[in-house]
Amino acid sequence: MNTPETDVSVAVQAEALYLINLLLLPGLGFLMLLWLAHSNPKSESELTRCHLRQTVIASIWAGVLLAIVTLLIVFLGGFQSPYTWMLLILYFVCCHAALILFGVLGLARAMAKQTYVYPLIGSRKW
Repeated sequence: MNTPETDVSVAVQAEALYLINLLLLPGLGFLMLLWLAHSNPKSESELTRCHLRQTVIASIWAGVLLAIVTLLIVFLGGFQSPYTWMLLILYFVCCHAALILFGVLGLARAMAKQTYVYPLIGSRKW
C-alpha cells in the first residue's frame, strides 16, 4: 500500500489524540481530535478517513461508557454502599483498560499504514 506520509501522519495523530483524551487531557484531547477531523473532512486517503472516523466514534463511546454508566452505577447502587464502590471501581478499571488497549492497537495499525476498526465500539463503514 503506497500511502503518502501526510495521510499516515494524520492517522497517527488521530490515534494519539484518542489516547491523550483517555490518559492525559480528557476533554481537551477530544476537542483537538474533533479539530483534526474537521481539518480533514473529505480526505482522499482511506487510511486517514478510517482512523479519524474510528477515533471520533470511539471517543464518544468512551465518554458514554466512562461517564454516564459510572453515574448510573452510583445512582442505582447508592452512594453509601460499599458494593456500589466495588462494582464501580471494577467497571471503571476494566472498561478504561479495554479502551486504552483499543487505542494502542489502533496506533500500531496507523503506524503500519493499515486501517483498523475498533472492536464493539467501532464503525464498520468509512
